Amino acid sequence: MTTPTLPNRIPKAPILDEKVAFTRTLTEADTALFIGVTWDVNPLHTDDNYVSETRFKRHIVPGLLTASMLTHLGGLWAFLATEIRFEFIGPVYIGDTITAESKIVEVDKKRGWVRLRCRCTNSQGDEVLRAEIKGYPGQHEQ
Repeated sequence: MTTPTLPNRIPKAPILDEKVAFTRTLTEADTALFIGVTWDVNPLHTDDNYVSETRFKRHIVPGLLTASMLTHLGGLWAFLATEIRFEFIGPVYIGDTITAESKIVEVDKKRGWVRLRCRCTNSQGDEVLRAEIKGYPGQHEQ
């Protein structure tokens, strides 16, 4: 059985130091759908009275919703992640515009895997998430 190839997408074959980015505004609907799927009913995401008494003062977006923005970049590349490490740096609020960035920091051609260093920033440029991901990129047309 041969490995299927994908039409040209971003990035093409893994190139050390190549970067890609994706930006979107996270909405209340995004948060509600994510909570509905995951049942992450943490009161920091769901309870106005509770969260108003915390340092956040208003609902924060679930951290894994922010982290999942990185899957868009991997999906374009048919990337199969095998290891993921997240560090949540700061809160993300409903209505925040977040940019997810990924950079190829290691390519192991013999084993066929790559390591990505990723981060998410808000519209003020504040880093809200860091991640390191290892996995296998899809095969692409040359």
